[in-house]
Amino acid sequence: MEHDDVRYIRITPPQPGEVLRYAWIGVTAVIVVVLGYSSYYAIPTDSKGVVQRFGRFSRITDSGLHLKWPLIETVSKPQVERIFKAEFGYRTLQAGVQSTYGGKNTEESLMLCGDLSVADVQWIVQYQIGDPKLYLFNVRDPDKLIRDVSESVMRSLVGDSSVDEVLGLRKSEIDSEAVLKMQGILDKYESGIRITLVKLQDVNPPDKVKPAFNEVNASQQDKERLVNQALEEYNKVIPRARGEALQKIKQAEAYAVDRINTAQGDASRFNQIYAEYKQNEDVTRRRMYLESLGKVLPKIEKKYIVDESVKGLLPLMQIGEE
Repeated sequence: MEHDDVRYIRITPPQPGEVLRYAWIGVTAVIVVVLGYSSYYAIPTDSKGVVQRFGRFSRITDSGLHLKWPLIETVSKPQVERIFKAEFGYRTLQAGVQSTYGGKNTEESLMLCGDLSVADVQWIVQYQIGDPKLYLFNVRDPDKLIRDVSESVMRSLVGDSSVDEVLGLRKSEIDSEAVLKMQGILDKYESGIRITLVKLQDVNPPDKVKPAFNEVNASQQDKERLVNQALEEYNKVIPRARGEALQKIKQAEAYAVDRINTAQGDASRFNQIYAEYKQNEDVTRRRMYLESLGKVLPKIEKKYIVDESVKGLLPLMQIGEE
């Protein structure tokens, strides 16, 4: 009977020194990987890097790949190029080509106007991070700060305006004034936030008075339409009447000048004739007589010239003939 050869392998347990050496190698490798991974950082194109060393501000870096001291330096990446938006009085539930809005907040939107009317005011605020250092170190809750400042400024502006001005007459002015006032307050707080836009959205009366308010608006629109029609008619009739009056005045003035010139000419001619008459009265009288006959005789159809010696005129006139 044959037996297979059996081989035995003896496993020798590692010595305590070797275990410690392998452990140190592993720990060192982990430390090197961690330190290498944490010694660089990347900043996106729309952000800035704010480096803190032991929690204190160190420096600001631009977009790209940068190095830092591992473990002792941390990096924040505020998006300085992004436009942030805060909505007041409503919320956008889903943004897109056809956005969906909801969540109406009357505590934010209901405001008292200067004429003691109540208006439902909805608006938006757009802002950017102007100074990332101030934004990170001076502001604990930027969103709450924007909402508090915006609501305070908007209530102040609406309270200084009538409801008609808020609804349309001063909407653009209120937007501009809100930007300036909000920016002034945020700069005073050294928040590092820059306001880019404040825009009033829907401004409506409260739901309970909407029907009456719509009737008032319809009446005002009818009034404006009638006033515009009257002004249009006025602009047509008045200039035409003024033109006709000016024309008649010019004609009267021209007629007056013509009559004056004619009278002056007649008077001058009479004076000249009178001067000649005074020099030779008989000749002048005869000349005037002949000139008068020269004007009168051509207009007479039948002329009868009678001699001074004729005693009767009846035979000459052929009275009694058919």
